[in-house]
Amino acid sequence: MKLSELNKGDTGIILSLNCDSSLKNRFYSFGITKNTEVYIEEVTLTKNTIEVKINNTKVAIRLSEAAKIEVKK
Repeated sequence: MKLSELNKGDTGIILSLNCDSSLKNRFYSFGITKNTEVYIEEVTLTKNTIEVKINNTKVAIRLSEAAKIEVKK
């Protein structure tokens, strides 16, 4: 399942990041790493951006980027 498929209020565990190294480094800087728990705080009305909570930090990422993160619900 992709992170982009989760709904507001859902929680998941990151299984893998399927992207190039520059985007992976950006994710790592936000704390988005393998085996990390993520919580979906908000989804914009247009479903272009989602706000996730990771280790008490909130991060907004594009839905296209979230589609590259494999999670287990």
